[in-house]
Amino acid sequence: MKTVTIYSLPTCHFCHEAKAFLTENSIPFTDYDVSVDEARKNEMIEKSGQLSVPVIFVDGEMVLGFDKPKLTALLGIQ
Repeated sequence: MKTVTIYSLPTCHFCHEAKAFLTENSIPFTDYDVSVDEARKNEMIEKSGQLSVPVIFVDGEMVLGFDKPKLTALLGIQ
């Protein structure tokens, strides 16, 4: 089982799409709302150098934005 973490905002359309994609494919994930969690926001910026969301990690590999082809490949989804 792969470890998936997503840093997101509740108002982010691409964040909603990414989480829906993961849910539809029965991929469990940890979601951090960086609008209310300052520590996780700082962690996201430190790890990615990005202020934009979503920032997704699949077993430590970073995916910036909702990059469906990259997520599909990393997760081994057919």
